[in-house]
Amino acid sequence: MLDGWNVNRSYRGMSAEQRLADRRERLMTAAYTLYAKPGFTATTIERLCSEARISNRAFYECFGGREELLQALHERCVEESLATVSKALQDAPNTLDGRIRAGIRAYIEFTTADWRRARIMHVEVRRSGDVLTLSRQRAVDAFARLIEDASSDFPRPAPLNRRLIALGVIGALQELLIEWLLSEDQPEIDELVAVAVHIFNRSLEPG
Repeated sequence: MLDGWNVNRSYRGMSAEQRLADRRERLMTAAYTLYAKPGFTATTIERLCSEARISNRAFYECFGGREELLQALHERCVEESLATVSKALQDAPNTLDGRIRAGIRAYIEFTTADWRRARIMHVEVRRSGDVLTLSRQRAVDAFARLIEDASSDFPRPAPLNRRLIALGVIGALQELLIEWLLSEDQPEIDELVAVAVHIFNRSLEPG
């Protein structure tokens, strides 16, 4: 996981492939902090290289540019989040309410456990312009399918298209997490979970 990366490993005894992989991890670690703050647009390749302690030339052996590095970082954050939510859904009580609460709590707790992850996934993903458009669309689609699959065993009547409901819930979650990140009066995690669960349940009620 991102939190456990170590940028202090020696190159001694490494093959060329291992050295390349090590440099990529150094850059991913540097970007994990710098892309979160001061942010993607304010972070230069020179600063990334300085933080990762590699040369500018070595950067281009690993990534085609800052944008490719941001995409790799965002995709890793998404993959880790999906794995966490999937595990929570598997372990949840076998009821619709149980799965809803377990999945939402797992996502919110995992995302807020590290402010850098939360900023990259919910703030920088928007501030980066078109860089993460496709990556963000793939992430939203993956989470929407996860929500649909989690509720498919419980044919609770829905007034509207279930996929659109899933997309709406994802949008609400994103806004709640942005509020958590940027608000001076930061809401409690339990409050975020309660609000998100309420929104999901209300979305399934007849009009």
